[in-house]
Amino acid sequence: MEHTKNGFNEKLHWYKDAIIYELHIKAFCDSNGDGIGDFGGLLQKLDYLQELGVNAIWLLPFYPSPLRDDGYDIADYYNINTSYGNISQLKNLLDEAHQRNLKIITELVINHTSDQHPWFQRARTAPKGSPERNYYVWTDDPTQYKDVRIIFQDFETSNWTWDPVAQQYYWHRFFHHQPDLNYDNPLVQQEVFNLIDFWCNMGVDGFRLDAVPYLFEREGTNGENLPETHAFLKQLRAHVDEQFPGTVLLAEANMWPEDSASYFGDGDECHMNYHFPVMPRMFMALQMEDRYPITDIFDQTPAIPPTCQWAIFLRNHDELTLEMVTDEERDYMYKVYAKDPKARINLGIRHRLAPLMENNREKIELLNSLLFSLPGTPVIYYGDEIGMGDNFYLGDRDGVRTPMQWSPDRNAGFSNSNPHQLYLPLILDPEYHYESVNVEMQRRNTSSLFWFMKRMITMRKKHKAFGRGDLTFLNVDNPKVLAFLRRYEDETLLIVVNLSKFAQVAEVPLEGYKGNVLIELMSRNKFPAVGKSETYFFTLGPHNSLWFSLEKAHPEIDEQKAIPLLQVKHFQEIITKSTRAELENAVLPAYLKQSKWFTGRVRPVHNVEIINHVNIPVIPHDTLLLLIEVTYESGLPEMYQLIVTFATNAVAQKLTNSFPHSIIAHMHVGEQQGILCDALFVTTFQQWLYQNLVRNETFAGKNNNKVKFYNTGLLGNYATQHEDIKSKVHEDDRYHGSITYDNNFFLTIYRRVDYFINPDAEITHYLNEKAKFEYVPGFLGAIEWMTDKGMITMGMMQVMIENHGSGYSYMLERVYNYIERILALNQDNLPTYELQGNLSEPTAFEQLQTGLKDLLGSRAADQARLIGIRTGQMHLALASGSDLKDFKPEEFSLHYQRSLFSAMVSLVREVFQNLKRNIPHLPKDLQTEAEELLKHRDDVLAVFKKIYNKKLDVLKIRIHGYYTLNQILLTGKDLAIQGYGGDPLRPYSERRLKRSPLHDVATMLRSFHNTGFEGFHLNNHILKDNLPKYIPFLRLWAHYMSGFFMKAYLDTVTGSRFVPADKTDFRVMIQTFLLEKSLLDLNHALNNGFSSMVVPLRTIKSIIK
Repeated sequence: MEHTKNGFNEKLHWYKDAIIYELHIKAFCDSNGDGIGDFGGLLQKLDYLQELGVNAIWLLPFYPSPLRDDGYDIADYYNINTSYGNISQLKNLLDEAHQRNLKIITELVINHTSDQHPWFQRARTAPKGSPERNYYVWTDDPTQYKDVRIIFQDFETSNWTWDPVAQQYYWHRFFHHQPDLNYDNPLVQQEVFNLIDFWCNMGVDGFRLDAVPYLFEREGTNGENLPETHAFLKQLRAHVDEQFPGTVLLAEANMWPEDSASYFGDGDECHMNYHFPVMPRMFMALQMEDRYPITDIFDQTPAIPPTCQWAIFLRNHDELTLEMVTDEERDYMYKVYAKDPKARINLGIRHRLAPLMENNREKIELLNSLLFSLPGTPVIYYGDEIGMGDNFYLGDRDGVRTPMQWSPDRNAGFSNSNPHQLYLPLILDPEYHYESVNVEMQRRNTSSLFWFMKRMITMRKKHKAFGRGDLTFLNVDNPKVLAFLRRYEDETLLIVVNLSKFAQVAEVPLEGYKGNVLIELMSRNKFPAVGKSETYFFTLGPHNSLWFSLEKAHPEIDEQKAIPLLQVKHFQEIITKSTRAELENAVLPAYLKQSKWFTGRVRPVHNVEIINHVNIPVIPHDTLLLLIEVTYESGLPEMYQLIVTFATNAVAQKLTNSFPHSIIAHMHVGEQQGILCDALFVTTFQQWLYQNLVRNETFAGKNNNKVKFYNTGLLGNYATQHEDIKSKVHEDDRYHGSITYDNNFFLTIYRRVDYFINPDAEITHYLNEKAKFEYVPGFLGAIEWMTDKGMITMGMMQVMIENHGSGYSYMLERVYNYIERILALNQDNLPTYELQGNLSEPTAFEQLQTGLKDLLGSRAADQARLIGIRTGQMHLALASGSDLKDFKPEEFSLHYQRSLFSAMVSLVREVFQNLKRNIPHLPKDLQTEAEELLKHRDDVLAVFKKIYNKKLDVLKIRIHGYYTLNQILLTGKDLAIQGYGGDPLRPYSERRLKRSPLHDVATMLRSFHNTGFEGFHLNNHILKDNLPKYIPFLRLWAHYMSGFFMKAYLDTVTGSRFVPADKTDFRVMIQTFLLEKSLLDLNHALNNGFSSMVVPLRTIKSIIK
């Protein structure tokens, strides 16, 4: 026998590389004209299956049966239903299939029989307690096994049925006409061994063990996955392996992954098992446009023995089962995939694949791409390869079991009988009519779904990694993109899937594959090699799926960008007089102006000066830590830290190609040529930072400078177990430098600094260590620079939370979905809705009328509510530090309230002057609104004045300070709140002040409004000229999402002293802070192109009314 390097035996483990085609004999092809498919018809179509490329056929039950459950109610295990043929024809089919290298898997329904089976008829009349009676499970007490669930809830009210002949109740897990066999009876177990021997001797290659989790019953259990069941399966497997090696046992265990995996045992129970939970989550991921349902279920899936295999599928002969999903997921699936209630049955949806996808070819192809590339053996349901439709009006699950559509001829080429004689009617729905959807026509069209499936199957069979390889999901920042690796022996395959209906971009991390060329599997076209950054940028079309092989190559990158040149004999000379002057007067000002993290870019710079520095001994080149002071023509100066190094050769080339914005100047150091660059982009420096944090290093520089690294201990524990740490610079944070390590840790390097502790590090540390607030990335350590003038927080290390995007990106998508629902309405008669509730008494989602709830969308409402809850919990945590001076809550006072008003008067003066100055430059549609606002300066001040009308009985605490939807990280199951550094445009000292947490609330409310505005103005569905028509819907969305957030927040903080109990006081405070935030936003818009002026303008208008 031949073995592979990994111990797989091609004959014994054929199922690892199989592609299974499921069919019902009666539905495939009729050879004798009686309207029912048969073995003769299947024999005629074996060449078709061989052409398609499948290599195993799963036959649904073909035994004699009353057919009350489509053959799963078996009346004789040793014979053939005469409508389908006879034993001789089956033997011929097996022979012909094997000649074509096609395996045959049959059904072995061993949990139950038909009530017409001779065993049951004999049991009814046999005495109680006799071996014959005990072939089945009987009782006099129908409350026995009361903890066992009813599976067919739409048809059965109990698992017990009274038999008038036996004068006892008999047990059945499915229909009442399918009594369960009694596996506590050794005679029953022997019967199963006998029938296995019978069919194996005939040449069957495998058995699907139907309903295998329910073989035994025990009081006080749920009757599923019992130890006795596993013990019996071990005996059955041992018998099969000994007597019929290479025969496969395929379990049907519709369970959660950990329970399903138990049916593999230690490789000594079933060879294969269906991974039921994967199937609905593929549909969920596609509908939600989020990879999380897929990655999450595989994360929940335990490792299985190497010779075992999952079977995965998209559809089959049953309903799309939703047993192995949560109640919330089931409700979601019903809403999106079973819009007609008749499509629902039991806990599932009776649809074929194409109707589920609304016949969207791209979606159908995408799901099949997942089917063929995810771990497991794919199972194709007959007719899905051509996109057949269904007819759920036929009752039960017959709507997905209609005749195979072979041609546009009579009876779809299935039979030459009278159409009325067919076992089920053909599909006549115009969209799926057999005259347009059939094998003959698709065979002729190489662009058809049939040809797509054929190509996919061929590609799958060429690459063993699909059937045998491991699975590694890649952490792509864009949650709409699923990327993963399949690896086996020397083969590595990369799969990238866009789950969205819109084009997407994705940066896929490919650590360890630097220099590898991507070969597209279908075309064998070569894509550019993986660069030295070890990430790969993809632009993906809607519902696009790409398969690549990663193969070794050696690309060259030599592009350079013209930048200033510095020449020194030694690197340290850059801070000596002459070169330092060049840096301060020309090089650094130019570099700062083009750096997105430089907050003073819009301000006229007066001077740039290096006021302190520290030599950092990083191999191979020294590095300098610079403290830069920037003074402006007006306003306070600012300080920035910039860590610079000299890079040469490969490092310089990498930065030039991948991070040109990191280059400060070209540089000659003696005879060496290279670049002066931001050291954060250099891997050796990233590693140096990590190692010093791990070791809690402290090193001293000149002039009493000292740089201190410290960690909480967790980092050191990780380092002892992981020697090779991968670091990568991230650029998502506009105002800070960011480095990730092994995608587990996240180091923030603060660009703008001060002689105070950074509030981001301070609050994060407090929330983690003191308040035990769990919805924040964990604090792991910090880097501090001790100087004569005070301590500077250089950076902070945190746990990197795997997330699926920000609250902003999520809510923006929900706005797009909302717009699509609006556009689906009758545009000549759009509904109008009265706004209910306000910020002090908001309305809950559940209180809205059904039509409005459907329009707004439950997903957006649920997320807004969750953000409200977590915001409240964050503020409660920040208010809990009464024993710490910097976190101890403080009372409001009239003096403090008057100072707030004074600051707001200054803000009004600044904003109104700026607005008046810019009116001539505003777009005409905004000029009128701006001029109108200028008339209401006194009204704005009147609102602000209310803040000190009376002493407010409320506390001020430390707050987030820069709280928008962008600071929310969605983790899939929950969320995390990041970025506690406050407004990056304000000084540190101001950011550390205690304030009302309603500042944060107001900022988040504005974020909801801004997101809604952006969604309506940036989407591609509404023409600009038509936008005014939909503005009421924008207001509707912003009003209710803000309300859902606010209600959840107020419910969470009820009883706290930082929110006034008096509703009038609350309204005064929230209006004050909303107005303040709107003025700040208006001022920002006036200074940055006017594009975002509309929302603050109209918010101000609504408040002063």
